[in-house]
Amino acid sequence: MPEHTSSAPRWQHQVHWPTTAHTTAFGRHLAAFLRAGDLIVLTGDLGAGKTTLTQGIGAGLGVRGRISSPTFIIARTHRSTGQGPHLVHVDAYRLHTLAEIDDLDLDTALEESVLVVEWGAGLVEGLAEDRLEITIHRQRGAGGDVGEQPRTATLSGYGIRWAGVEPRELTALARDTQAPAPPGQDAPPSGSNSREPGDQAARAGERPERAR
Repeated sequence: MPEHTSSAPRWQHQVHWPTTAHTTAFGRHLAAFLRAGDLIVLTGDLGAGKTTLTQGIGAGLGVRGRISSPTFIIARTHRSTGQGPHLVHVDAYRLHTLAEIDDLDLDTALEESVLVVEWGAGLVEGLAEDRLEITIHRQRGAGGDVGEQPRTATLSGYGIRWAGVEPRELTALARDTQAPAPPGQDAPPSGSNSREPGDQAARAGERPERAR
């Protein structure tokens, strides 16, 4: 696997997803920006919505098969139903070394696929200097079904590839995926844009801390 030095993100952008449907819809619209060779690294606690977001990306790309957490398979390829890129969905939670990442031959898969890696922070950055990192925070204590609790996501674009994507375009995506407001009420804000580094989500969750 080639080594790429990690640098500061070209930009950061924050969006708010009030429900699971908004998370899926954002993934579907994000897929319109994606092409073969794109690396998406997802970070967030268990239940944060990483797989839900990936399901939206898969729907937007038009790939085959049901997208679910690939924890026990580690990596699963979803073939395109048309002329677009395939989707390779990876759960790196049980991987601890770069050698284990090398064994998956993911750099080869990137040539014709969009690669989405859950729990990949600190492991897969060497696959591509150009990548989109998405850190998802679930609002705890909001009550109701955990799956329907609001999420806030920080998107960080790295490399020349993502420097060419204006955060304003992602703001438009967030606006498109907002649920309509009840009559007489203003719609919630679509998101905020910042070029200052944001806080990184901890890996701690309902699963034990993974040793490096």
